[in-house]
Amino acid sequence: MAEPIQLDFAKENGLVPGIVQDANTGQVLMLGFLNETSYQKTLESGFVTFWSRTRQKLWMKGETSGNRLRIVSISTDCDSDALLFKVTVDGDGLVCHEGTVSCFTKPIQQETK
Repeated sequence: MAEPIQLDFAKENGLVPGIVQDANTGQVLMLGFLNETSYQKTLESGFVTFWSRTRQKLWMKGETSGNRLRIVSISTDCDSDALLFKVTVDGDGLVCHEGTVSCFTKPIQQETK
């Protein structure tokens, strides 16, 4: 049996970024941060649980809205300091608190050269 992957929580003051992607469409839904406790809760529950940097507490995405992030798969990057969650969304599928499917809805114009 393979050794479990050890995430590097030390690099970013105890947090690792967690990218959330729709398992069916590939659309990036959101980005959150996890500490060791929220990561363990995520593994135990099967739903993504983050560490809120502003509220300084654990929060399971969708615990009040019903749009919970049900994990299909989890992977880490080559440095073991970031996570990618492929999920299906329970509820109406509106992941962002602004009422959209994805939090990434604000295009930034680039200068063309």
